[in-house]
Amino acid sequence: MKKLLFAVVLLITTIASAQKNSILLGGNVGYASEKLGDSKLENFEFSPRVGYQFAEKCTAGVEGSIMNVKTTGIDKTEKYKIGGFVRYSTPLSQMFSVFADLGAGYQNTSVNNAKGFYASLTPALFINMKNGFGLNFSIGGINYDNLDGKNDPRQENLGFNFGKTLNIGISKNFGL
Repeated sequence: MKKLLFAVVLLITTIASAQKNSILLGGNVGYASEKLGDSKLENFEFSPRVGYQFAEKCTAGVEGSIMNVKTTGIDKTEKYKIGGFVRYSTPLSQMFSVFADLGAGYQNTSVNNAKGFYASLTPALFINMKNGFGLNFSIGGINYDNLDGKNDPRQENLGFNFGKTLNIGISKNFGL
């Protein structure tokens, strides 16, 4: 079971560089489980994306995220995000491209009904396999989050996680 969950986490699907005037579909699926003594933390996230490549190297679209976090002995937490993204990609050859995604939007969490803003910058590598299918690889990025709840002080987080994460995904380009 742990191997399956690890495979799901690694098989994070994102949209990739594609041809002008094409629709890009993708998203992330992730699961994490951590046990500390008698306490267990489980985290599940689903993050779909839809984009339109309006120029040879530029894509814009919308992204969302639903995250559920369960901790033994504590209520379940749900977190939602909705926003937009832009992508700039540069082909290195017919097979390889590099790209950077810049995303930003609104977020809400069920803990004290906290609301706020998020932003992220993620560089990645795309490998073109065949017929619009490809593999995406990223090893982290820069993330900013802020949340302001009714009974809690404002929380701000700035994360720089290059080399601390590995995302591997598949993507499909749908030409118009």
